Amino acid sequence: MPGATAELEPVEPQSLKKLSFKSLKRALDLFSPVHGQLAPPDAESKKIRTSHKVSVEYGGINSSTNQLGQVNSAARDQNQQSSVPSNALALPGPEGSKDLQKGESQNALVVGPTKQPTAPNNTGFPGKSTAVVSAPGSSERLSTSALMERIPSKWPRPIWHAPWKNYRVISGHLGWVRSVAVDPSNTWFCTGSADRTIKIWDLASGRLKLTLTGHIEQIRGLAVSNKHTYMFSAGDDKQVKCWDLEQNKVIRSYHGHLSGVYCLALHPTIDILLTGGRDSVCRVWDIRSKMQIHALSGHDNTVCSVFTRPTDPQVVTGSHDTTIKFWDLRYGKTMATLTNHKKSVRAMTQHPKESCFASASADNIKKFNLPKGEFLHNMLSHQKTIINTMAVNEEGVMVTGGDNGSMWFWDWKSGHNFQQAQTIVQPGSLDSEAGIYALTYDLTGSRLISCEADKTIKMWKEDETATPETHPLNFRPPKDIRRF
Repeated sequence: MPGATAELEPVEPQSLKKLSFKSLKRALDLFSPVHGQLAPPDAESKKIRTSHKVSVEYGGINSSTNQLGQVNSAARDQNQQSSVPSNALALPGPEGSKDLQKGESQNALVVGPTKQPTAPNNTGFPGKSTAVVSAPGSSERLSTSALMERIPSKWPRPIWHAPWKNYRVISGHLGWVRSVAVDPSNTWFCTGSADRTIKIWDLASGRLKLTLTGHIEQIRGLAVSNKHTYMFSAGDDKQVKCWDLEQNKVIRSYHGHLSGVYCLALHPTIDILLTGGRDSVCRVWDIRSKMQIHALSGHDNTVCSVFTRPTDPQVVTGSHDTTIKFWDLRYGKTMATLTNHKKSVRAMTQHPKESCFASASADNIKKFNLPKGEFLHNMLSHQKTIINTMAVNEEGVMVTGGDNGSMWFWDWKSGHNFQQAQTIVQPGSLDSEAGIYALTYDLTGSRLISCEADKTIKMWKEDETATPETHPLNFRPPKDIRRF
């Protein structure tokens, strides 16, 4: 290209510290020409600020006071024109007659201690007690803003529940108790443990009735059929077994899982079994033929919780990949995926009467609607631990068990945490063995069974001596409902 090009001047190399000081000095010279001195106060601006604050803080009071003053002046003018005031208090005796002869004006505002006003244009709210009685002909001048009604919270108020207490501790297992299930006849319950045994206990007395052996690893899931004399178990040994309770032995095994099986559930109306495990798959089995109907694959991590229902979605699974999936049982495909949780969903429970369920994670406990999975709200407190299990009864008492031995009781309707209990580690166990791994109610919902890491089974019931006066609710609705 023709033409002489201008030579660039050499740039003096400077350190970063020197350049920073230059920039700082330039900013100070630009925005603060007089260093170390504040600008002189402006009296006019101070006056404007003060008057604005006064109007914001006391504007409503001033307006109502001015309106009441106008009412008083109007009533005073009316009384001066007439010889006898229309709203004067009649005093018996000669003193009253003297006052009436003098024509003194009475106050237009009368405080009625016993009888409420019955004027047709009274500004009081129905059912609300107000001490202001307007003079005749002046009620239309009063603004309704003078009487403010408290807006009630839209959050539902919790139902009072009695606190729960531990009334029995059952020992017998030699390892962590990982799973529990109650018989449909409500006479016995079974527990599975890390000692590789299944024990059957009498529900009323807590006595051991039977011990079953067959698994070679800890047993993480149990379920009892309400149509057959079958009990199903699943464990870390990749095995799913069907036990005949009349013969007390294994009659079927379901092979297909590639790793440990963490949860299982029985369909309420169809003879199928659902199991989920570390291979990230929820498998659907035909109970009698032992055939695998579906392999519900889609999770990216361990499937650790599952429940079923008779209508769509018939299968709901929670996983360590923080998601909850709804499955179409006919085609074995995903219907919806809920991504509300930020951490592993280790426990879920369905309400026995309502069409909704709750899921627990280390970040929070959330409630969802069924069948579409609309998010309802979070529980109004934070347990701050890994929640391994949860259960809810028909009265709306939900309980969650944590890895640190904490049992929190919640009101299902409002999400209010009304009790926090801490399990007591039994003698001979470590303090760290305070985790709660399984929870379930009996069929009546009046007894709660907890399976724990100190090798014991604890039974809980409501405290009959508790009243709303001895154990008040102490409920405060959330201020910002949008967060929920």
